Amino acid sequence: MMMEDLDVDQRKQLPNYLLDAAGISIERMPMLNVIFDRMAASCTDSLQPMAGTPCYFSVNGITNDRVGDIVKDYEANAVAAVLYAEQWDSRVIIMLDRDFVFTMVEAMFGSDGAEPPLDVERAFSNIEIRLVQALFERFAKALQSAFAGTSNVTFRVERVETAMASLAIGRSGNMSICANIMLQALYRGGQMFLIIPHSALNPLRQKLAHVVVSDGRAADPRWREQMESEVHRTEVTLSAVLDEKMISLGDVVKFKVGQVLELEATPRSLARLESNNQVLFWCQIGQLDGYYAMQVADPVDQKREFVDDILSR
Repeated sequence: MMMEDLDVDQRKQLPNYLLDAAGISIERMPMLNVIFDRMAASCTDSLQPMAGTPCYFSVNGITNDRVGDIVKDYEANAVAAVLYAEQWDSRVIIMLDRDFVFTMVEAMFGSDGAEPPLDVERAFSNIEIRLVQALFERFAKALQSAFAGTSNVTFRVERVETAMASLAIGRSGNMSICANIMLQALYRGGQMFLIIPHSALNPLRQKLAHVVVSDGRAADPRWREQMESEVHRTEVTLSAVLDEKMISLGDVVKFKVGQVLELEATPRSLARLESNNQVLFWCQIGQLDGYYAMQVADPVDQKREFVDDILSR
């Protein structure tokens, strides 16, 4: 086919076809560096309240490689999550090496780093798998936040694998972007690998080719005061939960009018006060002027709640 045989629309698409064939060039996509830096910063902020020791994340490098070549060296030595991006109709991989997992387990459960790092070849325990499942949920949200402004995409954890051969998100020879994010905590660390196939990023080439950063100008004091005033006036919905009970759907359909459901709570039990599914305080419940009233007893220990949630799974 000669160039003269192509219509105007086809000619306009030729540069895109050529770029697709050539693949993603990291140097031509500087916004990728910004996105992965944002993710590392978001991971640091997200885990800070949960760990008893500071945990720092930083981007160690970004490479172009085949999915099979990236994961082959970590068979039985890592755990990975496959994330599904519905808007891209594509999947990405987050992989944590053994050192990363062991370091996060110690940091989350209160280690001070005095003990030498665990150096033993064994399968991951159930508690370790539960912990990384909770971490993958947070990392998925961090990645979603990092792409905000570049792509309106949501990432959902589809499955967690310890067998690297099961990480099929396309052909093993397909090219992907791999960001190596380092963890530093307890005088040791580990590595996280974020693997995004070229096919997912190709439609974003033009946006990734230009660095978009926030305006660094000093904030307007009047605007800041107005924002603070409006935030203080914002109405939020609070919910008080005295007790919860897990029952089967079969028992629910048998409910009758007037039936009493027995709870394990007592008059001295603390109710949890929450907003938008986020627990805020533990409160004592009582009455005041004929109304139910809540008296704040204790603030919520976010780290303790995080660990309890993992152990209860």
